[in-house]
Amino acid sequence: MPAPSLTQTSSSTLSPERLGLVLGFVGMAIFGGTLPATRIAVSAIDPLALTAMRTAIAGIASLALLVAMRRPFPPRRLWIQLGVASLCVSVLFPFLMALAVTTVDASHGGVVMGALPIATAFVAVLITHERPRPLFWIASLAGAALVVAFALRQGGGALTSGDLLLFAAVAASAIGYAFSGRLTGEMPGWEVISWALVVALPVSLPAAVFLAPSHPGEIALKPWLALLYVALFSQWIGFFAWNAGMAIGGIARVSQMQLLQPFVTFALAALVNGETITPQIVLFAAAVVATVAISTRTRKQNAPRAR
Repeated sequence: MPAPSLTQTSSSTLSPERLGLVLGFVGMAIFGGTLPATRIAVSAIDPLALTAMRTAIAGIASLALLVAMRRPFPPRRLWIQLGVASLCVSVLFPFLMALAVTTVDASHGGVVMGALPIATAFVAVLITHERPRPLFWIASLAGAALVVAFALRQGGGALTSGDLLLFAAVAASAIGYAFSGRLTGEMPGWEVISWALVVALPVSLPAAVFLAPSHPGEIALKPWLALLYVALFSQWIGFFAWNAGMAIGGIARVSQMQLLQPFVTFALAALVNGETITPQIVLFAAAVVATVAISTRTRKQNAPRAR
């Protein structure tokens, strides 16, 4: 029996489905580190300054890549959508999240942010006029109720300011992701996030210069590394892997990787931030993930395919 050729071996090893899942996992893992890294960064950098600096750094990197790749400007009909995506993904979401983690642990935020796929699907349904099955709405409402119940239980029967900021961050991110998803029907996913960051540069760059710490040498290395992580990985490179994974392996299949994100956040919060992950946190996260899985599977998939 002849030995398999190198081509055959590579094909079986790097099938589109497997490569898509690997890229999706990489993107998900990068996003899972956002909350722990942000919590480290805000320990020494003001949340507003952190937002401006991370967006400006990612915007400069995006502009350099777009110029190097000689990408044309997006058509004018897409500018409004790009503006909405830019405002939500590169300004509101990172700022609200940075404010939130000054008062709540990254693990707490991981449970609340676990409802992001539900919120994103809800916004996508509204802007694409889909008609999902009733079970989608039941699962979505159940997931939202679980997140609120978790926040109330952790807050002693009341929602804290950190919870309200996290809910606002989820809403902003969901809107930004939904509009970004629509734009992937017009251009590759890496271009969508890059142009969204470039659109923000006229504001983010001056704000970063103005708000930068006056005594940067007094800040330890760890917060600076956390800033670079959220700027280059969470804000930019993570979308490359995530969008490419969905384009290669299929949206429905690869998006299921997002169900693992809360648990990646828990692991990193314990390892990097020294947080204690209680059974209650894990149980609530697992329940939220279950509702996300149900809502994802019962939603009618007629949104444009990422590429």
